[in-house]
Amino acid sequence: MKNINPSEISSILRKKLENFNLEENTKEILNIGNVIEVRDGIVRVYGLNDVFYGEILQFNNNIYGIVLNIEEDSIISALFENINNVKEGDKVKKTNKFLTINVGKSMLGRIVNTLGKPIDGKGKLEGDLFEIPLEREAPGVIYRQPVYEPFYTGIKFIDSMIPIGKGQRELIIGDRQTGKTTIAIDTIINQKQFYNTNNPVYCIYVSIGQKNSSLANVIKILEENDALKYTIIVSSNSSETPLMQVFAPFTGTSIGEYFRDIGKHVLIIYDDLSKHAVSYREISLLLKRPPGREAYPGDVFFLHSRLLERSAKIIENDNIFSKMNGFPKSIKKYIKSGGSLTALPIIETKEGDISSYIPTNVISITDGQIFLEKDLFNSGVRPAINDSISVSRVGGAAQIYSMKKVSGTLKLNQAQYKELEAFSSFGSDLDEKTEKMIKKGKLNVELLKQDANNPYKISYQIAVIYLCSQDIIIPLNKIKKFEKEYLKFLKKEKNELLKKIDNGFWNEEIINDLNKVIKKVLKSV
Repeated sequence: MKNINPSEISSILRKKLENFNLEENTKEILNIGNVIEVRDGIVRVYGLNDVFYGEILQFNNNIYGIVLNIEEDSIISALFENINNVKEGDKVKKTNKFLTINVGKSMLGRIVNTLGKPIDGKGKLEGDLFEIPLEREAPGVIYRQPVYEPFYTGIKFIDSMIPIGKGQRELIIGDRQTGKTTIAIDTIINQKQFYNTNNPVYCIYVSIGQKNSSLANVIKILEENDALKYTIIVSSNSSETPLMQVFAPFTGTSIGEYFRDIGKHVLIIYDDLSKHAVSYREISLLLKRPPGREAYPGDVFFLHSRLLERSAKIIENDNIFSKMNGFPKSIKKYIKSGGSLTALPIIETKEGDISSYIPTNVISITDGQIFLEKDLFNSGVRPAINDSISVSRVGGAAQIYSMKKVSGTLKLNQAQYKELEAFSSFGSDLDEKTEKMIKKGKLNVELLKQDANNPYKISYQIAVIYLCSQDIIIPLNKIKKFEKEYLKFLKKEKNELLKKIDNGFWNEEIINDLNKVIKKVLKSV
């Protein structure tokens, strides 16, 4: 090693400092910090100044985290991926950016992770992509319109008694293995009938903390029913970090908002927000935030409310809508009013307890709930919906005239049937009128049953629901056969009649035609 003469030191230092820019170098120093502690994907960083909450940090090897705590002498960040590849002493850089993803129409039919990266092995996303923030302010009241346009699930029970409208948030709640995901998937499959129309409904399925096998089964069902082409799947499975699971529904919502803001109709399913809350609790406890009820952090309600409030039916006024705040610059020229984002969040209960913390939170945020009961499921009633607890706060406003007419008293009749059935279990003698009501209630239960992955068009639903108001004398074990032959006959011989019903028409002529078909089919069964 060459020795340096002390007399040369001053000249060497002069040369080194000649081009030194104090402002630029100070800025660079302030933008770089060091990892001083790593624990379960939570990283403490020292030396970063001027960071802001929610800012993205870049670690070595292109590993990213997000600022979640800002303390007096350090900041705490959570890592998205590769938590084992960050070590004490690693350098950390500020990015001065919030969390964003790239969104575009090429996402349809694809499976992406929380960061918007494709994970289905089909290559990169093509076409125009727009950078969208994951956190956005929900549309204000002035930009929303009342929920009145029907959103069809294809499920007789729901579309007749618990109607959902575009822009609504309807909770699906129930114990494990009661058919919650099946209802959501059937709703996606039912949107296939609108795919080639002027008003297609794009679907987003957000899988949070699910096993890979469960998600694979969902994908298989969608592919078999040709429903994947208008669906985007956001996956954050149980093996990923809690942070990826916490932000997965926000990724799905941002994708949905992109389509909504260009004037399209969107359905988003969060499967499920119970696991989402658990992931958020895990991060909060690791951050040493004070635990509250059931050890959940106090802001878990805010987490779900700011997520679900973003679902809305937008006013049909381009001039007013374009003034809404929060639009990314990249899509401003494409925005169009009149779109909607409809949410079906899923919550899992324990032993039917809907009074625990997370279920009560989400019930209070949403516009109604579909409650699935384990006892009904085990007794063979599918879908296993409890009609007394289930409700839609939009109600008949989201139904066409023909459905309103045939289903008006159905929920009340079924509630009376349940009361009478419970009374009859005591073994007392029943009068003829009561026995008739119980028989009719049992027949209606059979008519409202529906196989999985077999959604009905609205005209078929109305034709079947009309049967619930008629005094049909037929054994319960022959109801399914009768319904099949009835719909088959209508499809073959009464296509024009179905079109009228589909368009909301309902009059004496339609009723007479249906009565004739019922009599004819009854003779053949």
